[in-house]
Amino acid sequence: MKPKPKILKQWAVALCVAFIVTAAQAQDKKPNIVFIMGDDIGMWNIGAYHRGMMAGRTPNLDRLAKEGMLFTDYYAEASCTAGRANFIMGELPIRTGMTTVGQAGAKIGIPAEACTIATALKAQGYETGQFGKNHLGDLNEFLPTVHGFDEFFGYLYHLDAMEDPAHPNYPQDLLDKVGPRNMVHSWATTTDDATVMPRWGKIGKQKIEDAGTLYPERMKTVDNEIRDLALTFIEKAKADGKPFFCWLNPTRMHVVTHLSDKYEKMRNSEN
Repeated sequence: MKPKPKILKQWAVALCVAFIVTAAQAQDKKPNIVFIMGDDIGMWNIGAYHRGMMAGRTPNLDRLAKEGMLFTDYYAEASCTAGRANFIMGELPIRTGMTTVGQAGAKIGIPAEACTIATALKAQGYETGQFGKNHLGDLNEFLPTVHGFDEFFGYLYHLDAMEDPAHPNYPQDLLDKVGPRNMVHSWATTTDDATVMPRWGKIGKQKIEDAGTLYPERMKTVDNEIRDLALTFIEKAKADGKPFFCWLNPTRMHVVTHLSDKYEKMRNSEN
């Protein structure tokens, strides 16, 4: 027996109303988003995945997996810049030109017309922050704070590039010409600053502070700085009553890894 058209219409109307109500409720409370991206970390380096078959212990990440969802499939790009570009813009790197590891002063970075996750979420009322590694271009026009992020603190290359100037054979007279940019702390603004910085270009709609070098000694504890500023950002968003998107990019475990005394002591047969 086929259902009557009138009954089908009633069901269709009911489903539409239910969808609209559910969508409205979902909009009332937008989810907070914290995305943690680490360098050179394989699936089997995380306890929730290796389940005791490897030696490494990651209790905090394991807890996140236990209380949330555990995914087993993700198609990632092979290099740092390409992988991060793929994630934040949702496009294959061949479309954006970001197919290889970014170098100091390169003219390649996030295209001006690109829509990032941060851009989309900011339009939905989110406060957006990126902390830690970026590697999506070091010129001012490529910084996260002109591509949807309210705040950025971090470094713009791989760790060994940041450490290069500390090498005894590094030509210090070329540092200001070809060397890596220092760490950056920046904030998005509504004022278009026409100031042009040597090497890095026009500042644009952002405030930029030089956050210093990242030579070996600071590398031991810089993740604490990154963590603390991310937590401050989250607490501010909560105080403002705003949903937040925090993209957290710690330095671990990219080469070269320098450990503080606290973690050096943990390098033993039990860990």
